[in-house]
Amino acid sequence: MNAHFHADPLRPPATIAEYLDRLRAALAGADPALVQDALYDAEDYLRSEMAANPGRSEAEVIAAVAGSYGAPDEVADIYRDTEVRVQTALQPPKRRKPRTTLGQFFGVALEPRTYAALFYMLLSLATGIFYFTWVVTGASLSLGLSVLIIGVPFAILFFGSVRVLSLVEGRLVEAMLGERMPRRPLYASTNATLMGRIAEMFTDPRTWATMLYMLLMLPLGILYFTLAVTLLSVSLAFIFAPVVVLLESVGLLVFSSDIEVVGQPYQMPFLFLGGVLLFFGTLHMARGIGRLHAQLAKHMLVQAGSRHVG
Repeated sequence: MNAHFHADPLRPPATIAEYLDRLRAALAGADPALVQDALYDAEDYLRSEMAANPGRSEAEVIAAVAGSYGAPDEVADIYRDTEVRVQTALQPPKRRKPRTTLGQFFGVALEPRTYAALFYMLLSLATGIFYFTWVVTGASLSLGLSVLIIGVPFAILFFGSVRVLSLVEGRLVEAMLGERMPRRPLYASTNATLMGRIAEMFTDPRTWATMLYMLLMLPLGILYFTLAVTLLSVSLAFIFAPVVVLLESVGLLVFSSDIEVVGQPYQMPFLFLGGVLLFFGTLHMARGIGRLHAQLAKHMLVQAGSRHVG
């Protein structure tokens, strides 16, 4: 849980909680996913040092590792600088932005992120079905087994699996939609009692936000998949229809007697143009949906779970 200290900022942190509180304050305004990663790394390192030095107090351990790991402000600066370099390296090569409206409309086809977002829409049906099934089955079994002794460890495993799946989904969102997502989970204290760990999971807002996100992925996945497949199929059919008619008219393509090609030759250019416009409109739609879904994932999988567990 969060603890807010008002100690002298010039005095070295005396506890791990105080160190993390100062690190969180030093990272104020940074990406929430970056903050989560930094807090996890710091707490994991400090608790490892505590375990390796059981006879020393938290203040002594923190003072001893200050030179190797760094003060909260120094660690925050390192993470900010590293994040800038990593994000710069991961960005695709920048190309000149078209100045005309027409150039911007057709230029979407040259952006790799467009096709990544389109692929995410197609993939979301499979991930949505899996997430929905996992959450419904796991929650039902956890509730049904709660009256048995096995229900407690099963519930812990289920909630732990939800956190793991949230990281998996975060990697998909970051890779395909370009939104920075956490690379490490929230730190769960291993010193807490069994009931304390259960209470942490139940009171952590991100647990419920993540489960709600996974339930929402089924209807969203169906919607995304349907839109992508339908619009792509229609646009490509419109684009290639004139080619089929042309090949049929010159005898290079012969249909069986029970297949009738509908449409007049003069209509074909309009059909082709409509297909091209629909295709590029679909690419713009994929980019827009990708941006909106990335913000939804960021809000439900990261910001709702900004509360530190330790």
